[in-house]
Amino acid sequence: MTSVLHQYRFKESIMTTRPPVPRVSKASKALRLPKVPARFMPVMFAFYMSAIMAVLMSSVIVAINTGVGAGYFKQVAHAYSMAMPVAFLCVMGVRPLVMRLVALTVASR
Repeated sequence: MTSVLHQYRFKESIMTTRPPVPRVSKASKALRLPKVPARFMPVMFAFYMSAIMAVLMSSVIVAINTGVGAGYFKQVAHAYSMAMPVAFLCVMGVRPLVMRLVALTVASR
């Protein structure tokens, strides 16, 4: 009887104890950026997605069309400056459609 009670108390103490809080160094505290409110998550997602895709696509397309040589990065920067706003508007525009498609094709929990 005592061992059963001891096991129960042990399990209860494990469930109620909290994991230790990781220590944060002063250097990592200094690198924290201010965060935007959660309601802007779709816009921030679209911004980061379009920025990454535009730079990748600009790099590949410039390399295919003109090759990688002198002035490559300047050409990529020029292509990116035109592609990024278009990509952002496209991601913002197709987001509702993509959300519906995902909802139709992914099982809910």
